[in-house]
Amino acid sequence: MTPRRGGVAVPSLAAGVLLALSLPPFGAWPVGFVGAGLLFWRLRGLRLRTRLLAGWVAGIGCFAVGLLWAVAFSWYGAVVLVLVEAAFWAVAAAVTPPWRGRAPALVGAAILAEAARQSWPFGGLPVGGVFLGQANGPLLGAARLGGPLLLTGLVWCGGVALAELARWARRRRQPRVLPTAVAALAVVVAVGVAGTLAPDGGRPVSSVRVAAVQGGGTRGLTELETGRAGDFEAELAATEPLAEGPSRPAPVLWPEDVIAISVPLEQSEPGRLVAALARRLHATVVAGVTVTVGATRFRNEVVAWGPDGRIVGRFEKVHRVPFGEYVPDRGFFSHLANLAAVPRDAIAGHGSGMLRTPAGPVGLLVSFEVFFADRGRSAVSAGARVLLVPTNTSSYSSDQMPSQEVAADRVQAVAEGRDLVQASATGYSTFVTNRGAVVRTSALSARTVLMGTVPLRRGSTAYEAWGDPPVLALAGLSLAAGLARHRRRAGAAGPEPGRAAAEPPQADGPGAEPGPPS
Repeated sequence: MTPRRGGVAVPSLAAGVLLALSLPPFGAWPVGFVGAGLLFWRLRGLRLRTRLLAGWVAGIGCFAVGLLWAVAFSWYGAVVLVLVEAAFWAVAAAVTPPWRGRAPALVGAAILAEAARQSWPFGGLPVGGVFLGQANGPLLGAARLGGPLLLTGLVWCGGVALAELARWARRRRQPRVLPTAVAALAVVVAVGVAGTLAPDGGRPVSSVRVAAVQGGGTRGLTELETGRAGDFEAELAATEPLAEGPSRPAPVLWPEDVIAISVPLEQSEPGRLVAALARRLHATVVAGVTVTVGATRFRNEVVAWGPDGRIVGRFEKVHRVPFGEYVPDRGFFSHLANLAAVPRDAIAGHGSGMLRTPAGPVGLLVSFEVFFADRGRSAVSAGARVLLVPTNTSSYSSDQMPSQEVAADRVQAVAEGRDLVQASATGYSTFVTNRGAVVRTSALSARTVLMGTVPLRRGSTAYEAWGDPPVLALAGLSLAAGLARHRRRAGAAGPEPGRAAAEPPQADGPGAEPGPPS
């Protein structure tokens, strides 16, 4: 039976959109499993090229919604971005066999596709990943076992369980379908429970009182329109009253790139003002600094001033935003687009992100870096006892990117077993516990100072100890097992009885030939 027109594209597109709706700001985490299950069902019985199409269309549906913020910067760039990101899903769907072995193969392929998407091209783009949709769900604790990739696998495994349960309920004459559903559901429940009970960073060894300063202001404007002087003045004005308060914080966290200079920091007026502020507060002040380096480059740094006003540490951002902070292959892309909005390229930093400060050892993840699990793990492995995220999302007019960043905060905090504090120029600024609870948050655009006592921890999680390799190995084995089962059955038995080898039935429905279990 050949699918009717739209019989592949429509359900595939719907599957992708449902997965996108599980992401912030929508946050309907249960529909992520429904979307994954719908695509799993739709791949059943399809030929290779049709599976490729189904996966690509599903990816387009997910990323067209999940990366909608990109349209504000360049609509044609956003189209290219969505098509490229969707290609990873297309490959995952293509390598998934149409019949036997489909369930383990799809789960393994989806994890590997997400791992590849987070690494390539241009360093990867975890933004829009389906794992972010589970930051508000019951499976978040699994991040401390396997990070974002394990959460991704659980979404697809849960989708398999839903699809197979629905298929069994509709066709009880296929009892062999039930074990697949039960096994997939058991994996989701077992891993979810294990994640909840797993080590979470341990008891606090001490605590610090932290202030996250949000200067506030207009959102949706480019750096050329707003400048950075306004950001600096707003941060300074919001912080000054802390010197008069009865309980002074240490450290004080400012957002990313609120100080913009072209001379050495110690010789700049902003540098002198922040040093004086640190002395008045008698606190460590951590702030984002951009330093122009010649005509074509700049540094995106985070600098810490001690209570005596002296600079005690620096960290340079490692994961730069492609086409936002630098243009890869600038000579080539200059022929395709106007690059005036990115006149200089950020210099790539190095290092773990851990800084030893008078307030204690802190782990720094600068803005975009909070989406990358390896950055938090690098800082915590080096000894960080709390995670600080200076960010600047002021160029986004909607709350889509800021809300996805908060979801990334939650996943990062759980994966590393560390409390996390984020300061944004115009929001969201947040306090997140090591178990992923958002205990303080700001409103967008408002001038706000969030203050709270944050525990310092030195325990570890399974993910901090082992990272991604165990999940990647399990994903590879799952994909290999699914493909081996498919080949073994195909080689031993040939086409299933009542099914043409060249054209298997394409869909479940009234009168359709019952297919084998997945």
